[in-house]
Amino acid sequence: MIRVAADTAPDARRRGGPADREGLLTWVFLLPSVVYLTALVVLPLALAVALALSGVTATAPAYRFTGAGEFASALGEGAFWRALGDTLLFTAVSTVLVVLCGQVLAHVLLARFRGRWLVRPLVLLPWTTPAALSATSWRWLLDSADSPAGWLTRALGVPDGAWHTRPAVAMGAVVAVHVWRLTPLAAVVMAAGLTAIPRDVRDAARVDGAGAARRALEVTLPLALPSIAVAALVTAVLTCADVTVVAVLTHGGPGGATQTLATLAYTRGAEGGALGQGAAIAVLLLPLPLAGATGLFRVVRRRAER
Repeated sequence: MIRVAADTAPDARRRGGPADREGLLTWVFLLPSVVYLTALVVLPLALAVALALSGVTATAPAYRFTGAGEFASALGEGAFWRALGDTLLFTAVSTVLVVLCGQVLAHVLLARFRGRWLVRPLVLLPWTTPAALSATSWRWLLDSADSPAGWLTRALGVPDGAWHTRPAVAMGAVVAVHVWRLTPLAAVVMAAGLTAIPRDVRDAARVDGAGAARRALEVTLPLALPSIAVAALVTAVLTCADVTVVAVLTHGGPGGATQTLATLAYTRGAEGGALGQGAAIAVLLLPLPLAGATGLFRVVRRRAER
């Protein structure tokens, strides 16, 4: 009986259909992801690099290879380095504030209270609102003398409607809009991380006599660190690559004080017609989120190994 089973097993495997072949199924399941990434990531990136290596403009659309000339031209401009500094400052401040506010909001989303069925969808409303509409609404609030935003700008010593002429206030307005938009998304991500923490771990810490602050810092925070890292990474990428909020709210002003690399690339390429230079600036923007993601995940990995 044993010999018969051993002899018939290879025949059964050979007679198996395509659904029994693990290697084939692996590629079948991966194919949609490969097509998606190729169509939405690889091809646009290749097109951007090709444009950056050319002198294509709106008035001279014929492709001509110019090498790294557009990169050298961008790196030699003071506007590029100023936009780079503004991008790093804008992204760092926005990410820190979004993570802090999102952590608080995540606990609110998980709390049990009367009326939470209404609060939860309202909390997500800023994220579901189109960015252009959000920026337009905030600009109207900042320009209005009777709005809370107008009261705040007057308290800062800024005349009514003149907030966009003050670099610090204009940058603060851009950061505020991004924090308002992205905090709900970060809160949802971090709330998912908090629900994944075993309740037994918290109960054990409480039985051991750990107070609320100690449980939060030594138990909840380390276990929720991966979700916090994901929320920070998503926030940083969306903030760094955003064009809509800055373009609608300040258009990079005053005097380029709120100009980021993304808006500079859009201004040069789409509005100015210098497609090659705009693509070069966009390609130079790419290492920023990649470096941030690499550093962030290294910190999380080292913390998890401890």
